[in-house]
Amino acid sequence: MERSLLVYSTVDGQTQTICKKIGSLAINTKVDIVPISEASNLEHYKIIVIGASIRYGKYRDEVYDFIEKNLLILNSKNNAFFSVNAVARKKNKNTKDTNPYVIKFLKRIKWKPNNIGVFAGKIDYPKYKFVDKYAIKFIMWITGGPTDTSQTYEFTDWKTVEAFSKNLNL
Repeated sequence: MERSLLVYSTVDGQTQTICKKIGSLAINTKVDIVPISEASNLEHYKIIVIGASIRYGKYRDEVYDFIEKNLLILNSKNNAFFSVNAVARKKNKNTKDTNPYVIKFLKRIKWKPNNIGVFAGKIDYPKYKFVDKYAIKFIMWITGGPTDTSQTYEFTDWKTVEAFSKNLNL
């Protein structure tokens, strides 16, 4: 059976959770799900999907490093990218053409993914350290998001994740 690879860069785990959901929907391929820092032997995979989350307006450096290091292999495979960010909770910021992080990301990299998904993430105030909790609360206050630090807010639209997965033909 052919194999597909889902690699992720996550800060709090929501991107990994989304990868697991995508992997659970695979019917045509065996799926390996690994942190981006542990991905290897990419030539053995039919499809490679990269998922990355935003924290404080940026993807982690490991995402850019992975793409740069593996650009030739990524371009030779069926591939996809998805972004996980709280801005995507807004209807006018949840597509590849409207999400500011994805637009900026695509301008910065040389890779042109075959498929691109944009998913709203999760704000898990009780899990955050003090500084992160109040920095994120401030960002949410500025952007009209939830600010009750005793709560967890999951914005991920799982039907959108399922539709993205079906387009990948895993």
